[in-house]
Amino acid sequence: MDTEYLLVDGYNIIHAWAPLKELADESLEMARDKLLEIMSNYQGYKKIAVIVVFDAHKVKGSTRKVQRHHHLDVVFTKEAETADNYIEKVAHAIGRDYRVRVATSDALEQIIILGKGATRISARELYLEVQQVENHIRNKYIEEKSVKRNTLETFLDPAVADWMEQLRRKK
Repeated sequence: MDTEYLLVDGYNIIHAWAPLKELADESLEMARDKLLEIMSNYQGYKKIAVIVVFDAHKVKGSTRKVQRHHHLDVVFTKEAETADNYIEKVAHAIGRDYRVRVATSDALEQIIILGKGATRISARELYLEVQQVENHIRNKYIEEKSVKRNTLETFLDPAVADWMEQLRRKK
């Protein structure tokens, strides 16, 4: 049970996170892309499998589409299938073999998910986790950048640097 899955109700999260909701008011496609970018970074840092599910249940004649986007699985549900329905099926199918968390603020969905063997995380809790991850990545990047000096010695093989230092001292 090493692999952990995070199933994300995409539109639920978009409408629950203020920055994404503002973006969605301008362009739903841009908000989806931003969520996928955020979840891709989160997945890479946490070393878990993330599946982001978007409703297409009201789109006449739509079929389920599963795509890869920056190592994420992205699902657009088929006609008459909600993201909740899809998430419940997947949680039930893999919940016995893997650790599964579901990110949604839909209260009814949270209750159903618990019955499928998964755990739930609210949109707010996920947002706070994502913020922590982004801060950690940012701080790590700043540390790495500040430690490295931009000098010739930094890039030289240590033996060559010693040889050059000996030459300098002989003058």
